[in-house]
Amino acid sequence: MTLSAEAAAEIAAQRAAEAPTRRAVVPALEALLYEPMPVLDQGFVRVVDYMGDDAAVVQAARVSYGKGTKQVSNDQGLINYLMRHRHTTPFEMCEIKLHVKLPIFVARQWIRHRTASVNEYSARYSVLDDGSYRPELAQLAAQAVNNRQGRGAELDPAVAERVRERLDEAAASAEATYHWLLGNPESEGGEASESGPGLSRELARMVLPLSSYTQWYWKIDLHNLLHFIALRADSHAQYEIRAYAEVLAQIVEQWVPLTAAAFRDYRTEGAALSGKGLQVVRRMLAGETVTRETSGLAAREWRELSAVLGLPPEG
Repeated sequence: MTLSAEAAAEIAAQRAAEAPTRRAVVPALEALLYEPMPVLDQGFVRVVDYMGDDAAVVQAARVSYGKGTKQVSNDQGLINYLMRHRHTTPFEMCEIKLHVKLPIFVARQWIRHRTASVNEYSARYSVLDDGSYRPELAQLAAQAVNNRQGRGAELDPAVAERVRERLDEAAASAEATYHWLLGNPESEGGEASESGPGLSRELARMVLPLSSYTQWYWKIDLHNLLHFIALRADSHAQYEIRAYAEVLAQIVEQWVPLTAAAFRDYRTEGAALSGKGLQVVRRMLAGETVTRETSGLAAREWRELSAVLGLPPEG
């Protein structure tokens, strides 16, 4: 991760400033406020602002359900109840605003989560920063055989090196063309190149690859943030967006630890069963030996259920 001297100075000034407040604050999150958390080679996530904490979730639930929650003896128990029964509205009472720097191809996946407010850096108005995402060699893998949107076996190290060289060359060429189109002379071999035509920024950006970095401010409520993390921190998600989701999960742990614990228990480390899957489990508990053929499940669902239950693969 790289920051300009101007950006570093701005962050230092933000972190040095203090203001008294009557609103709820979370000391652990205050310690992270404005600090860039590195992701990938040049990306980051920064907490810019937040509202609410675990107590805000509990407060909202007790207003919503009144006497129905008095049987819950403590905040963790109530939050567990809400998470377990998918009562999501109380979690929407908490919000967080983040500043994110990410590759454009990751942003195109990220923006599919439409339950947030987003304001992205404009390449029509400003010139994008230099630099593109450069994958680690271990992340360069062949197309998966059985998954059209995933990676398979890692490339041979020598092949991976050649692939990354081609990626570097393509990114450097696109960056040089971008600056030339804008009318900014680039250095080639130690000598200044011919100045370009001064093309408009909105057109010059067309040559930039999806590996170029963009930035945005992203504001979202806690419920929808947890949904994002559940999908994008999953092992089936693309590595690059998963790296960001894992950092977001760390932020949630610092911000709302009781909610984070319930989220782990009932979502990321828990499992949901279909009606047919539940019937299979009941038959097993009754002593019946159930196979895929007798389960009534499709092959893929049987494999998923077997993985959840820790059953040995058939065949």
